Amino acid sequence: MGNGQRSPEGGVAALELGRYPRVMNHLVLGGTGTVGSAVVRGLLGRGETVRVLTRSAEKSRSLPRGAQGVVGDLMDPDAYDTIFSNAENVFILNAVSPTELHEGLAAINESRRRRAKRVVYLSIFDVEKAPHVPHFAAKLAGERAIKESGIPYTILRPSGFFQNDYWYQQVILQHGVYPDPIGSMGVSRVDVRDIADAAVNALTRSGFENRTYAIVGSQPLRGQDCARAYSQALGREIRYGGDDLESFAKQVRQMVPAWLVYDLILMNEVFQEKGFAATPGQIEEAKSIVGHAARRYEDFAGETASIWTRTGEQPSATPIS
Repeated sequence: MGNGQRSPEGGVAALELGRYPRVMNHLVLGGTGTVGSAVVRGLLGRGETVRVLTRSAEKSRSLPRGAQGVVGDLMDPDAYDTIFSNAENVFILNAVSPTELHEGLAAINESRRRRAKRVVYLSIFDVEKAPHVPHFAAKLAGERAIKESGIPYTILRPSGFFQNDYWYQQVILQHGVYPDPIGSMGVSRVDVRDIADAAVNALTRSGFENRTYAIVGSQPLRGQDCARAYSQALGREIRYGGDDLESFAKQVRQMVPAWLVYDLILMNEVFQEKGFAATPGQIEEAKSIVGHAARRYEDFAGETASIWTRTGEQPSATPIS
């Protein structure tokens, strides 16, 4: 269920944490997306050496100061020598895509071949609950491959991102509807900044080796809770759009490819039927690697609503989880 190593008494095992004695060479895969870019900024803030893989030369030129771009593609084996050159630590984030499994396994294989000192792999909270969902199945395979690779690893299992809400800006502001059909069972969604904090700690500090950590918020959220948070933040009623997945699919087909719609519907079916609520132990587990209590969804909604109403701009985001 995504739990880290536990003591015989059932609590999260005590960690002896320490800073690594020198700056490491970090390769960040997925480093131009919502989570990855936050990881890059966190590593740079600690004075680390950071290389970022991107398919786009333009994105490479727009990376934060201090980060080195590596233009390449994990679907191109001829690029692997360049991509993984001198990569001591590797952060592997494979966004949902039809090639997600291939890209993830390629990253793990090449990290092993080049004897990486540490791999931090971004998986999904309680991923075993939905092995029939393509996105989840790819992460399950990645977790198994990492554990059998012999590389020291840390697996992070974040729940759904607060920042996925960026995709709903127009619907929330123009129609007064929160449209994400997550249901009423409760999903322990998490702020991307908390995920990044956990990843940076795992990459730069000892004590997290060969463990798996849930990365979750402190409270499970229902669709109604999300709508209520935006109502308070915007000072007007925002209603929950409901659990009708067929209607949701028709709406999102206008914005994303059919294969992604299929994945999203399967995910939300699981959220509605089973919920993805964290246990108290998983909440403490997350805190132990994030380094602080989880950020609150209400605060995120307030910050986001302020940006939307002040600037009219939508923060960039890569949806998923």
